Parts: sequence; structure tokens; C-alpha cells
Amino acid sequence: MIASDVKLGDGSVIHHRDLVNLYGCTIGAGTRIGTFVEIQKNVVVGRDCKISSHSFLCEGVTLEDGVFIGHGVMFTNDTYPRAINPDGSLQTETDWILIPTLVKRHASIGSNATILPGVTIGEAAQVGAGAVVTKDVPDGAIVAGVPARVIGRVNDGPVDMFALGEME
Repeated sequence: MIASDVKLGDGSVIHHRDLVNLYGCTIGAGTRIGTFVEIQKNVVVGRDCKISSHSFLCEGVTLEDGVFIGHGVMFTNDTYPRAINPDGSLQTETDWILIPTLVKRHASIGSNATILPGVTIGEAAQVGAGAVVTKDVPDGAIVAGVPARVIGRVNDGPVDMFALGEME
């Protein structure tokens, strides 16, 4: 479902419009969105981004232009989520503080990565598949692991995961 309050830029492509959940967000021109993606209110997606299937962009996320989001990427916006308050009442939006996340232009986030709230992923940075990003990623850095740590630089050429002891 694409709600009537979604702002879609010219040339944006949403594969299988009935198999997405978009509401209250802004999608830039030329951006492509795969199936089974949810993008919540107040999310801003820049121009020419690609958001692969099964990804979740919660309120507070901003993607600048040219960002790649792999399959099944999960963003979070609350450090200590709870269903109920100490008095037993159900929590509402007024019971928590939204913590924004920024992904700068031309960054790439690999499949099944989890991005914790309040981080900035730097320009042209790459996040490895399955990584859990708990702190800011510098511009041009390659990060991987749980928690994610810098394993190389985009301009340094291929990263030898065997030499780093990351693979056997």
C-alpha cells in the first residue's frame, strides 16, 4: 500500500505497489523500491537510491542521494524499546524519544545489516552484509562484523577477509 501522503519524485519506481508499505515519507526522483519494503512517516529518501526487498526504514531515517540498501536491511530508532510503561500502560509515540539516523550520499548497506539509532554512515561508506552498526561509520570506510568495525577503505581496493582473520 502506498498512502496518499507519500511524496514520490519523478521517475521513481516501486516494484509491485501492492506489496510495499509506504506512508508519510518522501521518495526522491529516480529511486527504486523493491517488494516487501516498509518506509514509515517522516523518512526522507534522496534521489537515485535503490532499496532492495524486505527492508525496513523507520521514522527518523534519512538517506541522501545515491544510497544502496541491500535486501532485509533493518533500521531502528529507539535504543531501549518497550511495549509498556512502568505503570503497565501501553506505550505510545509520546513515551519514547525518536533518535534519527543519517546515511550519506553514495553509501552502500549490505543485506541483513542492522543499523542502530543515532548513527551516521559516511559518504561512499560500505557496510558489509549482516553487520550491526552501533556507531558512526567514517566517509569511505568499509565496515563489517558484529559490532561493525572498520576493515578497510573504499579507495584501498579489495578487502582480503582471509588476511584479516575474518574468514577461514
